[in-house]
Amino acid sequence: MSEVLADPAGVVTAVIAVVAIAALVAVLVLLARQRAQVRTANGLLELSRQLRQRYDALQSVTKEGVLVQSLSGRVLDMSERAAAILGVDAESATGRPVTDLPLVLVNEQGLSMNPAAVLGHRGPVRPSGPGEPELVGVAFADPEGMHVRMVQVASQLVPAGDGENPAVLTTLVDVTGRREVEAALSRSETQFRVAMENAPIGMALVDLDWRIVEANAAFAELLGTRVDALRGYPMADLAEPEGRAAERVEVDRLLEGGLPRFSLEQQYVRADGLTVWVVLDAALVRSASGSPDHFVVQVRDSTESRLQAEMLTHRAMHDPLTGLANRTLMQEVLQSVLEQPGVVDRVAVIACDLDGFKQVNDRYGHAAGDELLVHVAAVLRAATARRGTVARLGGDEFVVVVQDADGPRAVFEIAAAIHAGLVEPARIARRRVQVAASIGIALADPETVEGGAPALLAAADAALYRAKGAGRGRTEVYDSSMGVATTSSLHRELTDAIATRQLVVHYQPIVDLADMRVVGYEALVRWQHPHRGLLLPGAFLPLVQEAGMSVPLAQFVATEVVEFVSQTTDRTRWVSINVSADQLGDGEFATTLLGEISRRRVAAGRIVVELTESSLVASGTRIRHELTQLSAAGVPILLDDFGTGVSPLSYLRDLPVAGVKLDMSFTSGIPDDPTAGKVARALGALARELAMVTIAEGIEHDEQARYLHRNGWRYGQGWLFGGAQPGDVSR
Repeated sequence: MSEVLADPAGVVTAVIAVVAIAALVAVLVLLARQRAQVRTANGLLELSRQLRQRYDALQSVTKEGVLVQSLSGRVLDMSERAAAILGVDAESATGRPVTDLPLVLVNEQGLSMNPAAVLGHRGPVRPSGPGEPELVGVAFADPEGMHVRMVQVASQLVPAGDGENPAVLTTLVDVTGRREVEAALSRSETQFRVAMENAPIGMALVDLDWRIVEANAAFAELLGTRVDALRGYPMADLAEPEGRAAERVEVDRLLEGGLPRFSLEQQYVRADGLTVWVVLDAALVRSASGSPDHFVVQVRDSTESRLQAEMLTHRAMHDPLTGLANRTLMQEVLQSVLEQPGVVDRVAVIACDLDGFKQVNDRYGHAAGDELLVHVAAVLRAATARRGTVARLGGDEFVVVVQDADGPRAVFEIAAAIHAGLVEPARIARRRVQVAASIGIALADPETVEGGAPALLAAADAALYRAKGAGRGRTEVYDSSMGVATTSSLHRELTDAIATRQLVVHYQPIVDLADMRVVGYEALVRWQHPHRGLLLPGAFLPLVQEAGMSVPLAQFVATEVVEFVSQTTDRTRWVSINVSADQLGDGEFATTLLGEISRRRVAAGRIVVELTESSLVASGTRIRHELTQLSAAGVPILLDDFGTGVSPLSYLRDLPVAGVKLDMSFTSGIPDDPTAGKVARALGALARELAMVTIAEGIEHDEQARYLHRNGWRYGQGWLFGGAQPGDVSR
């Protein structure tokens, strides 16, 4: 120790060495720390670079643009998407105040807005969540002109966004396309609703439970109701019960994906209880996911088109000139009748051929011949009196298929009535043309029944040829002969019958088909013959016309009816009088009727005139004038035999007609004859559209009454409600 102290230079050297070593160690430690800090900094820089790359990649695919500003409004960062939305350059915008950017912002009303106020933060200076989005427009110009891009803007404060200070983070979303889609959808919805509300045909939106959500005015008008009454109403309940099953099947097929739409024709029940034919078109609308959402329904009134179709069908089976059945229908009817059990003594055929028809055609022309055929058809129809089917085979050949419980008696009565009906000359082209007929009769027997319709028709033809060969104007029976009672004695007695008041008026009730309440009567004249008993009109009316006594008979009936009406206790009931063209034209009938109405102080509406033989009412005639006179005085005019060849539809337009009466030939076919039912339904719809009174005659059972009431016929008449009775039964 002493040696060391004795050598001071050595001590200094040792100290210096120790210090140098310590300094070296310190330097090495500092260098190691610096290298670690560099490595950390490099790692942070790499991480920052990676995060920036991820940020840029995220911004490249997102629909949102990002704008970062200082609290003073200086742009710190702007994504490419934000730059594209605002229409500026991101690199040149960074570091500049947002107010210096070439931006034109407008509100939804088109007024200019301050970019700093729109893109900046408007709350307290502390970190917060995103503010309420605001919709603004970014205006920009292009070669096509000025356009506005709609942008949704939301801003919030983020901590340490600008060094140690908070920054403003603004998100920008271009909603121009969405707004355009929404506007387009709104326009489409508006256009659809306007089109639906103003469509001339019925339209409705129907939910998946097949209930009406919305309907237009045309649909409500078709059903006779209001739009608000249809909302929530089941579509199925609109249809007649028999059509609902088919409708349900079609709806289920739509829901199951079988078809995108369906079309179905069926009957709908109106609010007033009447029925109309409609074509229902339904389409299923699916949501964006493909699941069923609702139905769009169109309902078109097809009543008129069905009427036309039924009329075409009717024409296909009927002679267009006379309205009688044609050969096809007659053969079908006869064959069908012969296939039924027990037809012997219940079925017969009459073959009828006019004598001298060719001479009428040659002398007066084919138009006169056609008028004569129409006249003969009316005679045959009246003579048959619903006891069979009358057909025209062509030319002047007619056939009557007789069906009656007592066939032999009925067939001879019809043959006699035909001869009697042809005694009166036909009025053709202002001339009186006399015509007669040869008749052949064939009764159904086991042999002819076995041969079917052709055998029975051949037998009737053979009898007809024998009648012509035996002198014409007569009747012959196939393989037998039978005396036919003459009607000449009736003619001699007729004048005395009117003078001695042997003619009487009976009244057949007319009821309201809704409640079967009697509302009126049809006046029917009878002859209370002192020896032959009560004679029906068919036995003597042709003789009345031949004797030129049609107008006195009509005046007699008018006087009796007005007196009857004046004495009835129920002042609401009315009575109809049958008037033919022969009884009109000279004013005598109208004068008598209106005079009696005035004298008896009866309301004119309680007397109704039923016009028969309307085919004879030519345009501009006195007959038309007389009908107009009656109508103007308050006497309703009904068109009888509606739907047959002698009641053309043009008279509904040309004559002062207040109502129609369905011919009993259509009523009798219900429900067995589908064509008769369809025509009755179609004619009822036509009359209802014209706001006319509707009466169906010849109703014999409840099913006919219900069917006709469902299809537009308000009143009914027939044996179901009672036959014609003397006038005192209803007083």
